[in-house]
Amino acid sequence: MTASNSVSTDKKGAIAITGATGFIGSTIARHLIAAGWRVRCLVRSLPRARLKLSCFDQLDMVEGSLEDSSSLRKLVEGCKIVVHCAGTVRGAHVHHFNRVNVEGVASLVRITREVADSPSFFLLSSLAAREPHLSAYAASKKKGEQQLAFLAGDMPWVVLRPPAVYGPGDREILPLFRLMEKGVAPLVGDRRSRFSLLYVDDLSAAVCSFLKQPAWSQSIYELHDGHGGGYSWDEVIAVFSRLRAKKLLKVQVPLSLLSVSAQVNQMLSPLLGKHPMLTPGKIRELKHLDWVCDNQVITEQTGWQPRVDLAEGLRRTMGWQAVKR
Repeated sequence: MTASNSVSTDKKGAIAITGATGFIGSTIARHLIAAGWRVRCLVRSLPRARLKLSCFDQLDMVEGSLEDSSSLRKLVEGCKIVVHCAGTVRGAHVHHFNRVNVEGVASLVRITREVADSPSFFLLSSLAAREPHLSAYAASKKKGEQQLAFLAGDMPWVVLRPPAVYGPGDREILPLFRLMEKGVAPLVGDRRSRFSLLYVDDLSAAVCSFLKQPAWSQSIYELHDGHGGGYSWDEVIAVFSRLRAKKLLKVQVPLSLLSVSAQVNQMLSPLLGKHPMLTPGKIRELKHLDWVCDNQVITEQTGWQPRVDLAEGLRRTMGWQAVKR
């Protein structure tokens, strides 16, 4: 964590947010509205945003993109706080990630400093930024943080590095949980690896906890669901199995097989015009043994504590009713 000057932030004013049509951004937007903030969102398409966002009528919308400086100016004008959630997790090559995760951050920071009045900047990054050597995605998230630190000057900023975030509407981890619901539990990567998890509502509450603070320092924080030391996939499967009261069939997925698929994805991406999730970089991330976070600093400085443990998070994500005892 780094620290610098602290500057007061207004409460219950206007907030600009990017990525509000995504899984995490939409949840954060709803929490901000519930907390009494006036929320303005950047969206690529108003009709699509209307379909995706249940809170659409409670949001101010600016149609545009991170590449469009005029729309960014409209987004941040009059806002004291900018929450940058937009990012890309799919891509076959460095430039697929850098365009959004690095250049997008730089553009928004520059315009925020030019247009907004005494602003503060909140960047939703990723725990992957801790290991930028593993993948183009991880490197882009780290470079995005560095762009913020370099361009911010004395503007207060906060970076959050969440671990794997899950919840209703998630498109990355939920398919795996759906497969486990059918009785099959794939085991991917080294079984010695440990990782933290975080339910999406707790992540949103963490964002809101900073907005309650009278001042921000220029700092980077990690956070997790309160389960110290993280999980192994065997532990996650055990919780899942207990909740469903049935044994799951564990199937080890060879990384060698996934590596071949990742290489094919990377080669075919330019031909198909699609950005894959599974790439050689993602394989290196899966092989990494330590994706565990620490809540100590964020809790000490904001009072935030996670409320949703894995069992409750799975119930909410899967739509299961709690068992009455």
